[in-house]
Amino acid sequence: MVLSYTETKVEVKQESATLLREYQRSPSARIRNEIVELNYGLVRKEAHYWTNQCTESYDDLLQVGCIGLIRAIERFELSKGIAFSSFAIPYIRGEIQHYLRDKGVMVRIPRRWLALQQQAVGVSRNLREKYNRQPTDAEVAAALDISAVEWQEIKLAWTNRSPLSLDTPNQEGDDDSGSLADTVPDRQYSSFQLAQEDRIRLQDALVQLEQRTHEVLKFVFFYDLTQKEVAEHLGISVVTVSRRLKQGLASLKQLMLVPEE
Repeated sequence: MVLSYTETKVEVKQESATLLREYQRSPSARIRNEIVELNYGLVRKEAHYWTNQCTESYDDLLQVGCIGLIRAIERFELSKGIAFSSFAIPYIRGEIQHYLRDKGVMVRIPRRWLALQQQAVGVSRNLREKYNRQPTDAEVAAALDISAVEWQEIKLAWTNRSPLSLDTPNQEGDDDSGSLADTVPDRQYSSFQLAQEDRIRLQDALVQLEQRTHEVLKFVFFYDLTQKEVAEHLGISVVTVSRRLKQGLASLKQLMLVPEE
């Protein structure tokens, strides 16, 4: 007997609920892994979406998404009556987004340019075989059916897609040449120090907030969820999310005030 998609989905949901109930009673790696395997489709769906938005590999995004799924399993509460899939997706998506912010391309490149850059790899290889030399930019642009100016812009965007480390030496092969950080004016370094201090104060202030308010701020500002999505995720009303968001920001402002000496 072949089950329909709907019947299969219902079976997965029921089996997940049974395993989650068992996991909450007696947590174990075996049960957790079974839950991950059952809900792996949620990770695949998110990873597939984000693969088209960045240059990171699908396999890497799958691994990162699974971390988000495991975190959702650890924090899920059956008593709230929320579907596990609805609860888990923000964690999976948030984990992938955090990974892309920390590890991925820092400068956003239009999807069309990314596609052309990938296409240019094969085009350049074919032209090298055809002419037995490195193709010119004009030849590559013509093969891609774009202007030479646009091809130059794509190359520049691809080259500068990630920020350059301040530890990079000014001149390659010269140990005494110093790094790019040495060329940064002191006022910029002071601004960096202030930014780091602000970040530390923000982290300290966040942990002082009431747990639910902390969660609302985290999902809105760290995971980029809408207030409606946060409400559905936490099982509260949009009005409550809005109120806690306003209260949380006011509390953070007070907690982060630097006392006058």
